[in-house]
Amino acid sequence: MGTFDVTKHILVPKHTKLSEKEKEALFAKYNITFRELPKILKNDPAIAHLNPKAGDVIKIERKSKTAGKAIYYRGVVG
Repeated sequence: MGTFDVTKHILVPKHTKLSEKEKEALFAKYNITFRELPKILKNDPAIAHLNPKAGDVIKIERKSKTAGKAIYYRGVVG
């Protein structure tokens, strides 16, 4: 039996890792710190392909019937 790529599943939204510059801009825009972000584990199957490390910020883009696209952010923890 082959391996299953969870990122290709229809219910898994698009995940991208922010650069350091994007991360700083996000924190400045919303006047927040890393500690205030909801968390995601670095070994979560949805982000494994991004080679995340603790301290990274993941941008999640979900389709929304009302907004078109909804964007969420998660801080990567150990």
